[in-house]
Amino acid sequence: MENEDPWLAPDKLYHVLFCFSLTFLFSTLANLTRSPFLRRHSIPLGSIASLLAGAAKEAADELGFFRSAGASAKDAVADVLGVLLASLALYLLRRSSRLDRETDPDRGISLV
Repeated sequence: MENEDPWLAPDKLYHVLFCFSLTFLFSTLANLTRSPFLRRHSIPLGSIASLLAGAAKEAADELGFFRSAGASAKDAVADVLGVLLASLALYLLRRSSRLDRETDPDRGISLV
């Protein structure tokens, strides 16, 4: 059973990339809303939505909707890794843009 689902299979890379992309997508969509709550919590909301999509895919695998060997704990770990990487990247992007705004003394001053 161990050899049927290796850690370094292309399938695991697909899971990481899929959840990474979905986290960015859902977080961006939450950030574009008018709701301050959704904007403030866009990274956790994007992460949760992405994990739910990954869990739905694994459930569909187990139920036989896709041609696969079924649900895999390794696929779920790859999903979580993709979400964690995307969340870290989004947090660092948000932090760097916030620091840029705070350190720019000319921001908000118009010469016209």
